[in-house]
Parts: sequence; C-alpha cells; structure tokens
Amino acid sequence: MRGSCEVCGNPIKSGGGPGRTASYCSQACRQRAYRERRRADGMPPARELLSDLGDRLGRVRLAPGTAFHADVEGLTTRFAQLRRLAREAGQEPGQGQGPGQEPGHGPGREPRQEPGREPGQGPGQKPRRGAAGDSDTGRVTSAGAGRVTTSGAEDVTHPRPKSVTAPGPEFVTPPAPGNVTPVAVTKSDDAGFTALVEGHRRELRVHCYRLLGSYDEAEDLTQEAFLRAWRAKETLDGVDNVRAWLYRIATNLCLDFLRRQNRRPVPYEPVPGMDSGDGPPPPRMPWLQPFPDDQLPEPAAPRHEPDEQAVAGETLELVFLTAIQRLPPRQRAAVILRDVAGWSAQETADLLGASVASANSAVQRGRSALREALPGRREDWSAPATAPSATDLALLQRYMEAAARADIDAMVDLVREDAVLTMPPNPFWFTSRDALFGFVRPNLDPASPMFAGHWRHLPVRANGQPAVAGYLRRPGTSVFRAQLIDVLRIEGGRIAEITTFEPHLFPAFGLPMTLR
Repeated sequence: MRGSCEVCGNPIKSGGGPGRTASYCSQACRQRAYRERRRADGMPPARELLSDLGDRLGRVRLAPGTAFHADVEGLTTRFAQLRRLAREAGQEPGQGQGPGQEPGHGPGREPRQEPGREPGQGPGQKPRRGAAGDSDTGRVTSAGAGRVTTSGAEDVTHPRPKSVTAPGPEFVTPPAPGNVTPVAVTKSDDAGFTALVEGHRRELRVHCYRLLGSYDEAEDLTQEAFLRAWRAKETLDGVDNVRAWLYRIATNLCLDFLRRQNRRPVPYEPVPGMDSGDGPPPPRMPWLQPFPDDQLPEPAAPRHEPDEQAVAGETLELVFLTAIQRLPPRQRAAVILRDVAGWSAQETADLLGASVASANSAVQRGRSALREALPGRREDWSAPATAPSATDLALLQRYMEAAARADIDAMVDLVREDAVLTMPPNPFWFTSRDALFGFVRPNLDPASPMFAGHWRHLPVRANGQPAVAGYLRRPGTSVFRAQLIDVLRIEGGRIAEITTFEPHLFPAFGLPMTLR
C-alpha cells in the first residue's frame, strides 16, 4: 500500500501493519506542516526577537544575584523562540539534499525527530507517531518497542487588598508565604518590573500546565501572559501585587484557550488488528505532555485543609492531572485557584464572573468529581504525595538495566499483570502485561527480524513520578538517539502504569538528543 505525502507529494511506503496510513514521507515534511500552522499563532519574526533580545541583554544586572537570575530567566523564552526560527530555517525540505535523499535525511542519517501536527489535530497535539518512533512507519517504545504502521466550600479567609487597575476584571490576592512581597513598581522602572514578573515564571507556568495538561501550551501561554503584562504596564501607575495580577492574566488566557479547543479526555478506541488487553480503555488525552520536576517552583508553607493540601501536592501526577482535565474549564479553574493557588472564594468568584455561592458550588462539584475519578489506590485522599521510596528507585534501576540487556523476561517480572501502557498523542493502548509485551517483544529481541536496536536509559523525574529517558541505537549505527520519556507509576513493588511520551521535550529536561 502506498500513499502520497501531504506536503511534498512524494510517495510513502507502508509497512502493511495495522493502523492508519502515514501522512508525511519524513520528519522534515511533518515539521513543515507544523510550522505552517504555528505561523498563524503570531510568533514574532526573527528581526523583532533579535531587537527585543538586544534590549533585554543591555538591561541585564550582574548584581545582586537574585536580579541577575531573574534577568537571565527572562531571556530564555526569547532565545527558545529564536532557536526555533533558526531550526525551521535550516530544515526546509530540499535544502542540502543529496541525490535520492528524502527531505530531512542526510547521508546515513535517520529522520530528524521534530514535533509536528497532522491535519485535524488540535493545538499542542504532536504528530501521530510512536512514542519513540522516528517516522510514521516505525513506532518504537522501550516498554514495548512495537512496530506498526500508523501515522459550597468554606471560605478561605484572606484580607482583601486594594484592586489593581489593569485589563480584565478586578482580581487580586495576597501573596502566599514564600512569594515576592508586594511592592510598587512604576511604569518607568523597566528593570524592576521585569525582575518581579520573572520571579513568578515557574509558578505561572505550572499553574497553566495544571489547567491545560500540555507543557508546550503552558510555556506559550505563560509567555503570552508576560507579554500582555508588559504592554499593560505602560498604562499603570503601579502594580501593588504582581503575583495576583499575573495569575488573573494567565488564568483568563488559559480559559479562553480551553473555550476555543473544547477538548475533554475520552476513552481510547480499539485499534484494528491489535490486541490491547481485556481491561477497560483508559482515558485518552492526545495533548498530554510531561512536566520536568526541576522546573517546579519552590513549595510554599502549608496553608490549607488536608484534602486541599493533597490537591496541591498531587495535581501534577499524571493520574490526577487526567482526572482534573475531565472537569469543565471553569470548574477546573475554580478548584485549582482555591485549592492549589490559595485564592479566596471572593477572588475566585470575581475571576470567573460568578457569585461567591456559584464559585463555591463549582469548587465542591469539582472536588467531588475528582474523588470519583481518582484511583482506588488512594483510599485516604488526604494523604500527601511523597517522593519515590528507595524501593521504587531500585525498581527503576532494574528496569533500565533489563532494557539495556534486552532481558525481556526480567522486564516482565517488573511489571504488574494488569499494567497499563499509553503513548500520547498516539492511539495505542494496552491494559495487560501480556498484551503490552506481545506488542513490544519483537522489537526488543535481538534475534527478531523486527529488532529495533539497543537501549540506554537515564533516570529523570516528571510530574512528581519516577521516569526514564530512553535512547535507541539502531542496528548499523553508533549513536544513541533520543526516543522517548517513560513516566512510571509504581504500586506494590511493580510497575502499574507506563505513559510514554515522544522525545521533543528532552531539552526541557536538560537532556541531550544523542549519546555516544
């Protein structure tokens, strides 16, 4: 079976396996389609980015250390956007191609692994490739390197401070313990304003992530919130509470985004020709991405009731994040603002444009829905989440070592019989150990004609859970290339769930794209 690439028109060879046909002939074409969609989102052109970076670099303060850190943090997003533009400029299909090479392929090289988006996918969804695959026709995952062809709550009492004149509804809150003390910043004090704003970047980014479930979208909307704050600053005589002001802007941006997307988790659908196990289909969130633990803000001092503390500590775990994503956007925002960010009921009501009674009702309904959606393993939901135990870390080490040795039997022993594997944004899912390893065994076995190659893993932390970053060295090559991030949920000394993500977020975890 053959098809044509939707970008360049070149023929696409199909492996003949189950699943949908590929839409692009290479990662370069996939990335080109992705860029065409992203341009509509209004990314600043390179010249504007360079001018802004020049201005910001000229204002960087080397002392004190807190100011230096804040100023440099303010440069990271602009540099990331500039790198993206430069990468796009150097990856146009047809540039630097040799005779007979596909776009995006160099002599003896594999396709570039860049994120893309296929027609019909919403913003933030990545191309329909395997969690570790490097093309539409080769899906690989270390947890199963299978090859397929697819392309009225009580008020929290806070004193209500003065309102801030700014775009949007009046909405301010006192800073939580550990946050920046409110100070007056005049519109002429660019450096002071930048330092205060950048001091809240991590907090705002993880707030957006809780609302959206996507690291890329959280990063984009956090930056948009800061840009809007910067533009609005010129109209202000002062900002008494930067944290409250930024939360208002970021929350409204996220709610507007969610209204446009209208997305909710839905159960996975059966994949033709594939045994997914006999368990119920898990919820599918194609936009879901992991969040690096080292980008989390410093925790504030406890200030909530026990169940609210649990929400604050666990809403980054993937199973809890999935449950929160099931809530309607405004209900989701109400729960996060009250139980995580520490807003009062009055302030939450002001932001949502509702009465206090209505806001409290939304919080109560949201908490109730979360309890129903949470897994039975947390019988005492008020128990705060804890770091992985020494036993869990030892299990993680054995998992990595078994994968490196291609010791499939050892890997099977580490996994529960009812283990679940999902690979967002891809449609593949498994709800039993037998089905999972039936999918991956051929590509892990060196004696199999479908052997994908040798694996190396590095331990990481994502969403408060143990995780591994997988690198694959394919037969006949000498370089281990980034393939996947496996986020693990461990129960009873064995792996109960694996969520496999594609590799484009390796830089966000501080990881290289290749190992030798």
